Amino acid sequence: MKAFRNLRVIGALLLLVMAVGTAGYHYIEGWPWFDGFYMVVTTLTTIGYQEVHPLSHAGRVFNVFVILSGVSLLLLGVGSLSQALLEFELHNFFGRRRMEREIGRLDGHYIICGMGRVGRSVARELAQKPVPFVIIENAEAKRQRYASENWLAIAGDATQEQTLRQAQIERARGLIAATTTDATNLYIVLTARGLNPRLTIIARVSEDNAEKHLLTAGADSVVSPYSFAGRRIAQSLLRPHVVSFLDTATTHLGMDLEIGEIQIMPNSVFAGKTIENSHIRQERGVIVLAIKRREGMRFNPAPDERIEPDDCLIAMGEPAQLRQLEQMAASS
Repeated sequence: MKAFRNLRVIGALLLLVMAVGTAGYHYIEGWPWFDGFYMVVTTLTTIGYQEVHPLSHAGRVFNVFVILSGVSLLLLGVGSLSQALLEFELHNFFGRRRMEREIGRLDGHYIICGMGRVGRSVARELAQKPVPFVIIENAEAKRQRYASENWLAIAGDATQEQTLRQAQIERARGLIAATTTDATNLYIVLTARGLNPRLTIIARVSEDNAEKHLLTAGADSVVSPYSFAGRRIAQSLLRPHVVSFLDTATTHLGMDLEIGEIQIMPNSVFAGKTIENSHIRQERGVIVLAIKRREGMRFNPAPDERIEPDDCLIAMGEPAQLRQLEQMAASS
C-alpha cells in the first residue's frame, strides 16, 4: 500500500537526518561522535534535556535545522503509520465482506476441506480450469500463506454443519475431504453427506484400512496419495513412455493436448448420430477414446457406434477444440 511505501521513505530520510546531525555536531562543535548522536536523539524525541555541551552560534543555527527537519519527519511518520494501519484494517474488513458476498452467490461449486499439500494441488487445478470453489481451513497460517492467490476461503472446522452451510454445501457440486487425518475426513464425509445427498464426495485417505470406512460413510471415491505415488513410480520405471503420454494429456506438459469429458445433452446435435457421422474427428480434430454410459465404459468405440443422449465422451484434443466441442454437445 502507498502508506507503507511512504513510511519507508520517511524512515530513510529520518536516518539521513540523524547521520547528518551526528556528523554536524562532530565537525561544527568538535564533539565526540557519541555525544553528537545523543544530542540528535534527545532533540528529535523532544525530551527536553539540556544541551550536551554549550553550542556556538553556528551550532545553534545547525540545531534549528535538525529540530525542524527531524520533528517534521517524525510527525509525518506518525501520520503515515496511522494511515497505514487504518487502510490495513479497512482492507481486511471490506475484503472479508466481499469474500462473504462471493461465497453467498456460489452455485454448482466445489468445496475443498483442508489447505495442505493435497488441498492446494486440487485448488490449483480447479483454478486453472477455471471452476468455482471455496476452501475451508482452520489454520490462519495456511490461509495467509496463499492469500495472494485470491482463493475464496472460510476460517472454520469442516466437520461442523454451520461451516459447511456457510460454504453453501446445499448448492455445491462436489466436496473434497483433504485434511491430513483419516478421522477428520470421515467426520467431514458423514456431515457433508447428511447435508447434501446428491453431492459428489472425494476423500483423501492415509491408511489402507480407513478406505472402506470412508466409502461406507458416503464418499463416492477415495484416493490415497501414497498408493498413487507408489504406482506412479513403478509405472515410470516399467512404462516411461505411457507415463509421459498421460502427463502430456492430463497436465499440459510439452504438447498442447488434453483429455476431457464431453457430456451429450438430450437435444445435442450429436445425439443419435454415429461416431463417423458426427465428424468429430474430421472437423474438430478430436479423438473419441471411450464412451461412458450407465452400464459401463466402451473403450475405442467403432465408427458405427451410436452416440446416445446422456452419454459422456472421453475425448482427446487441443483445449480450445475440446471447449468448442463441449459447447456443440450442449446445443441443439
